[in-house]
Amino acid sequence: MPGGDSGRPMRADARRNYERIVATAKDLFTAHGADVPLDDIAKKAGVGAGTLYRHFPTREKLFEAVYRDEIAVLADRAFVLHDELPPWEALQAWLTEQVTWVVERHKLATILKESIDSGSETFQYCQKRLREATGVLVETAQDAGLIRPDVVGADVLRLGHGAGMAVRNCSPEDGKRVLTVILDGLRA
Repeated sequence: MPGGDSGRPMRADARRNYERIVATAKDLFTAHGADVPLDDIAKKAGVGAGTLYRHFPTREKLFEAVYRDEIAVLADRAFVLHDELPPWEALQAWLTEQVTWVVERHKLATILKESIDSGSETFQYCQKRLREATGVLVETAQDAGLIRPDVVGADVLRLGHGAGMAVRNCSPEDGKRVLTVILDGLRA
């Protein structure tokens, strides 16, 4: 999470630099892998190397920030869908987005997960965010009597991840069929 060591909020310009570095790193890691020189990331982000290293003293800290950002965007979508759509449609849309994310971001996610210890605070934070987000959708759908009462958010996360891994190299029609089977299995 961005912020100085003092716990004070970042200045607006520092926050913009931080966000630009994370977005640039995400793009370059996706395109070129985990070994992209940090100086290249700084240059493409339009900041000096000192600015990058002030925010991210190690490559691992940058990986963690990119991973947190990716997960935050995905988790936030669950809450948006929850607020905008009826329960079943929200769950269906989010599961579709999760599968799409797994398919499209597989390379980046693999790089990031390999660099972050599963017991780390970042990994635990990301797992908690996704479980909370999915849990809201699942509980709302259960309250409406639309999905099985024995399902928990973590089940839906696992199903979405598994489906994404299974359909990475399949046609869009195959992917839709797999999602339909999963969704039918969730119904009450």
